[in-house]
Amino acid sequence: MRKQVTGNVSWVGYVDWELESFHGDDYSIKHGSSQNSYLIEEEEKTVLMDTVWAPHRLDFVSNLKSEIDLTKIDCIVANHGECDHAGSLTTLMDEIPDTPIYCTANAVKSIEGQFGKRGWDFHVVKTGDALDIGNGKKLVFVEMTMLHWPDSMATYLTGDNVLFSMDAFGQHLSVEELFADKADQCDLWHEAQKYYANILNPFSRFVGPKLEQIASLNLPIDYIAPAHGGIWRGDDCARIMDAYAQWADAYQEDQVTIAYDTMWQGTGRIAHAMAAEVHRQSPDTVVKVFNISKSDKNEVMTEVLKSKALCVGSPTEGQDMLSSVAGWMAFLRSLKFQGKKAAAFGCYGWSGESVKRLQEALADAGFDVIDESVRALWVPGEDDFAQVPALVQSLLA
Repeated sequence: MRKQVTGNVSWVGYVDWELESFHGDDYSIKHGSSQNSYLIEEEEKTVLMDTVWAPHRLDFVSNLKSEIDLTKIDCIVANHGECDHAGSLTTLMDEIPDTPIYCTANAVKSIEGQFGKRGWDFHVVKTGDALDIGNGKKLVFVEMTMLHWPDSMATYLTGDNVLFSMDAFGQHLSVEELFADKADQCDLWHEAQKYYANILNPFSRFVGPKLEQIASLNLPIDYIAPAHGGIWRGDDCARIMDAYAQWADAYQEDQVTIAYDTMWQGTGRIAHAMAAEVHRQSPDTVVKVFNISKSDKNEVMTEVLKSKALCVGSPTEGQDMLSSVAGWMAFLRSLKFQGKKAAAFGCYGWSGESVKRLQEALADAGFDVIDESVRALWVPGEDDFAQVPALVQSLLA
């Protein structure tokens, strides 16, 4: 069933309430999601903007057939070649094999690499290229390299002032009502920030320049239609773009996040002592504590984005940190956070390398690691807890 966005633009995507994970199992889904595809029906051309994930391809094509004679689709815009957006192309192109596909040069590589060379009619575009579609309207293409793949682009529809932004500005959130302002606002903004922290943050250095480039095109934006989640409209367009500008600029709030795993609860006791000390020294500072092995890593990384400082703890096991912490640290490094302090702590029984390993890993992940640490032999005692105030003071300074 189509849903009208504005003018002759309709949403024809798939809302997936049952989705629980994404990117394999690497990204947790709490409130469902959507793969957004859009149909533009103007006087001279009918354009399909992206498709949906392969598991929903039959429903997608069947729905399209119920809404329009597929042979009336003049062209397809593939803003991104990833499977959740291009996954239905094979089924759709079996029906209309000669339909031109507009995309970046890298998207041709991506699509053919994933689905094979099928002789499709690719039209390669770059930033500033435009396609007349009738009624005085054009599609203007804007490369969005590394937001979040090398092949990504956005497409702007003049007249209706719609920016089809692909993965930028998206959320993994089911919004049957279509528009972001219709969604639960707490869920909406949390999911938008979670999406940024876990998917786009590694590419933050590209976000500011790309926002400036879009602004330099002097294109009025009344709608931002992303590939996932609700469509932004009105003042919310500026609000989400402003949020991206802030999140991309070494973002932090007055918050400290403490993440740890523990074997016999000693490292956990230090974690909670640190949290209490943060509150004692700075009552207005938000402090959150997570057990890495029990907490959703994507939710924790969202808190790391918001934090000015991070404490990570692990006991020593096998002359290193616990494997649960090591895996978490690898993910942390990949997200490339900037401008944040960090500290390490943990218990040990014999050799005691975990704290040093954590400090090295935190520095490698881009954090400013303070000298102070807590390294407790066997069970943390008074002397160990006595080191906590100085560590917290240095972390908050």
